[in-house]
Amino acid sequence: MDDVRLGSSIRAIRIRRGWRQEDLARRAGASRSTVARIERGELEGVSLSTLRPVVRALNASFEVRLRWHGGDLDRLVNARHAAMHESLARRFSRLPGWTLAPEVSFSVYGERGIIDAIAWHEATRTLLVIELKTELVDMSDLVGTMDRRRRLAPTIARGRGLLPAAVGTLVLVAESRTNRRRLAEHATMLRTAFPADGRRVRRWINRPRGRIDALGFLPDDRAASVRRGMASVRRVNPARGDRTARPASTVQAAATDGGRPGRRRTEPNAHPVATGQERAGGQERARGDADHPGACDLPA
Repeated sequence: MDDVRLGSSIRAIRIRRGWRQEDLARRAGASRSTVARIERGELEGVSLSTLRPVVRALNASFEVRLRWHGGDLDRLVNARHAAMHESLARRFSRLPGWTLAPEVSFSVYGERGIIDAIAWHEATRTLLVIELKTELVDMSDLVGTMDRRRRLAPTIARGRGLLPAAVGTLVLVAESRTNRRRLAEHATMLRTAFPADGRRVRRWINRPRGRIDALGFLPDDRAASVRRGMASVRRVNPARGDRTARPASTVQAAATDGGRPGRRRTEPNAHPVATGQERAGGQERARGDADHPGACDLPA
């Protein structure tokens, strides 16, 4: 749907409901001039956070569709989402007492959809509703979606022969600077909706008790493997004359004091410093822990 058709459709629904532009603007929390621009199809400069409330006020919905190289974009996005599913399944397979069901469809009281995954802990009859997000766009929609799925979860579970005593929600977001920035911009709202932090999530996963609501990052297993490999490598400070990168173990093996094993000697030119990638990674993690509500990586 192009901009003009979207605008004319909004105008048609508004007229059908017998509303003036002022009425729609008041219900959507926007100005009348903004509503008029939208109805004329002048969407340049109108953000999605402004457009979505206007559409919701009409009890309507719309989808934003991005096209790129034919079907290549769908394959690209689906590949990232599938990789997150694989990582999630691998992690839950190592958690005792948990079983994971991916791509759970539902139709309850006229509400239809697909839940990315639900996890069931038989011993405590705990159900965990899991949402996987490769990109974050609308935080209000995310919070509303998870609240609705928590409400429907007991009915969905009964349809699968499960009787949950407690229902929790967990949103797992793909690790990226853009996602961290967007989460930081809405930190207050998200802390309210998903208050559990990383330590609490780990304790809860090991011993589920009661309800939990959390949002965190699902690490990229491949990126984590690269970081672990880099972490074992140190380089000598070039300012002290030796520009050859050597593993830390090489420096330690050569560092003995007077031939006596078991004691380390500090060489004048052996001052290991973190690589640029390590520094960037440490700064990124520090920013994420400070800004992000509950950076709760699952146990690897």
